[in-house]
Amino acid sequence: QEVSPEAVLAYGRSVLAAQPFSVLIGAELHALAPGHAELQLPLGAQLKQQHGFAHGGIVSYMADNALTLAGGSALRVPVVTSEFKINYVRPAIGQRLIARAWAVHTGSSQ
Repeated sequence: QEVSPEAVLAYGRSVLAAQPFSVLIGAELHALAPGHAELQLPLGAQLKQQHGFAHGGIVSYMADNALTLAGGSALRVPVVTSEFKINYVRPAIGQRLIARAWAVHTGSSQ
C-alpha cells in the first residue's frame, strides 16, 4: 500500500514527539522518506560545551536518530540502533545542527 510523503513525515514526527529527550532538546524532523531522514536542532546555549561548541553527546544524538529514522523508513518497521561509531572531525558550531541520513543498504535484519 502506497503511503503519501506527508503521511510518512507526520508519522516520523509523531515518533520523535514520543521521545522525551528529543522533545526536551527541541529536535525537529524536517524530512522523512523511505531511506532518508533530515533532523534539525536549534543549537541553544544549553546544548553547548564549555568552549561554545555543540556538546559531543548532542552531535551523537543527531547522528543516531537520523540514521535510525532513515533505516526504519527504508525497512518500513520500527528499528533501534544496535551500534554506530562517530569520529569528531571538527567542532559543530552555528545556530542549527542538521543531520541527514540515507540508508545505502537494507537487509532482512538490523
